[in-house]
Amino acid sequence: MPDPLAPVPSVADVARVRGVAARADAAPDLLLEVPHGATRAAHFDALRAALVGAYPDDLRDFFFVNTDVGAPELAQRIAERFVGADPARTAVVVRCLVPRTFVDCNRVVPPDAVGAASRPGQMTPGLMPWVKDDADRRLLLARHAAYGALVARAADATLARGGRALMVHTYAPRSVDVAVDERIVASLHDAYRPEVVERWPLRAPVDLITKTPDGAFLADGGLVTRVRAGLASLGVAVAENEAYGLHPSTSAAALAARFPGTTLCFEVRRDLLVRRFTPFLEMATDPDAVDRLAAPFAAALAAG
Repeated sequence: MPDPLAPVPSVADVARVRGVAARADAAPDLLLEVPHGATRAAHFDALRAALVGAYPDDLRDFFFVNTDVGAPELAQRIAERFVGADPARTAVVVRCLVPRTFVDCNRVVPPDAVGAASRPGQMTPGLMPWVKDDADRRLLLARHAAYGALVARAADATLARGGRALMVHTYAPRSVDVAVDERIVASLHDAYRPEVVERWPLRAPVDLITKTPDGAFLADGGLVTRVRAGLASLGVAVAENEAYGLHPSTSAAALAARFPGTTLCFEVRRDLLVRRFTPFLEMATDPDAVDRLAAPFAAALAAG
């Protein structure tokens, strides 16, 4: 019988993290989902090579600015610490490999979607406006659907059996609010000019995404309280729904609504996880920094 949580080539990696006393057939106690896990240049290059349409030569710049650098490493380290605290536990990390530069796997995207732009202040689109070739559109939507199906199976294996889930994200240090349209790269380079970038609002080190825009609280409340306390003990400031809430256009909101009280979606500022924040270049994570911020999340999970 096929493994329902097997990795999907070109779509997602799946890492099972088992404690030394965990049964080999044990259902996961924890799911860590990283929908923007395509963070390396190789991820962008592999997908771009599979597409046949014409795309801007500098689109790679947008990829580096807009992907969740540090999120895969943070999710993996939380999983390792979680099972380390109780060797009978098992965690699973689902890392998307599809760059959101073309299609966003944290968006609800219908199978007949077409590329669309977004204005400043709007949620970024699911299928990007520069995706115009029909063959590319079909390929991207198929990979998006395959990723969504994998996450649904992982949720059934974990949350439907009493486990919990973290939706792990990172965001840029500053809230740079520009339109996602055909001029996105030029707009970002302008926004990141040294004399301009510090005008943009500095984001919180950690933002917990717990409520829908209309105020419905969907997260694990006890986990939120413990995470806040753990981060505070490190001197890390925590916001809640400051950048945005669980928007209905996101798959994170759909998962939280399907399993209310069992999940937590959050953002960590990228500059706190990397050796040097270089928005238009590939970045290297700092393992010590990742471990420091993973610790309070793992401890909060273990205590609950």
